[in-house]
Amino acid sequence: MAATGSFVPDAEVGVPESPPQTRICIVATLDSTVSPVTGLFEALRSVERLTAPQDRLAGERRPFDVEIVAESADTIESASGLVITPHRAVDEVTQADVVIVPSMEFGREEEWTPGRYPKLVRWLREAYDGGATICSACTGANLTAETGLLDGNEATVHWVSENSFRRRHPDVLLRPDEVLVISGEGGRLVTSGAATAWHDLALYLIARHVGPATAQAVARFMLWEWHRDGQAPFQVFDPPTDHGDAAVLAAQRAIAESFAVAAPVEEMVRWSGLAPRTFKRRFTAATSHTPIAYVQRIRIERAKRLLESSDEPIEEISWAVGYEDPASFRRLFKRLTGLAPGAYRQRFQIPVV
Repeated sequence: MAATGSFVPDAEVGVPESPPQTRICIVATLDSTVSPVTGLFEALRSVERLTAPQDRLAGERRPFDVEIVAESADTIESASGLVITPHRAVDEVTQADVVIVPSMEFGREEEWTPGRYPKLVRWLREAYDGGATICSACTGANLTAETGLLDGNEATVHWVSENSFRRRHPDVLLRPDEVLVISGEGGRLVTSGAATAWHDLALYLIARHVGPATAQAVARFMLWEWHRDGQAPFQVFDPPTDHGDAAVLAAQRAIAESFAVAAPVEEMVRWSGLAPRTFKRRFTAATSHTPIAYVQRIRIERAKRLLESSDEPIEEISWAVGYEDPASFRRLFKRLTGLAPGAYRQRFQIPVV
């Protein structure tokens, strides 16, 4: 019988043919942060010795061929001042199965500067057109987005970058609460959220290209865990105050101190000096939140701090932040953070030394 595509003939017995290596390029730039670049490199290289028996590849070939690439092969002084030495320039890469753009640091302004890496943008697009899966970790999505590949597709970024990313790329269907988003034709566009969400990205690639048992083995060895609850539990509500509306700003400052009052929206209206309908319209335009949604986020943020730093019963915390009905408080807390108050406390309570 003729050999199938997954077997090669052998003199004594059919031997499974080793699947081809998955060729992974990790992109380094002048804005790169070093730990995701080197961490991804080392984690993906470690798969060879951690491959689970049920996922083990035939032969001696390691599952991943991993290299760090950049616009040139010259040494890069990264954003943190540490040095990255690429293996090759992107011009030398003839084929890649997976390309990863790790997180970047943009300085004090925390704003991505478009057009800094036109050569990389072209190369990423060509790699995708050639069949590669394009991945980004955290703020690396800013570079990926310049290719236009994310337009019309779902993606995630670090929650801190949400507003600026939306302004630059309104056609991307942003899901900032998610840690990992797989989209595009054939799932070939993969984005991960906050800084260490590259762990989730690495585990996903291992599960996809080697097997889930190996991904679990790597997670155990590295002491990693999937961020199954998304980014929402980690997000800190940082209300905008640079909108230039003095009446709205007065209301924001007032409610920051009196958020637990019985009628918080009426309190804000009073401090603003505006008519209620005018206030609601201007407040929503300035902050991107309705007044009641804004108050809810202020209250839940305060509740998070109390859960992290105290052993007060959840009922008392509910009352302290303005909710007489603990059940309503629990539902709102779960909706905004993705976790019940008790689960949030268990995960984030500051340990007593």
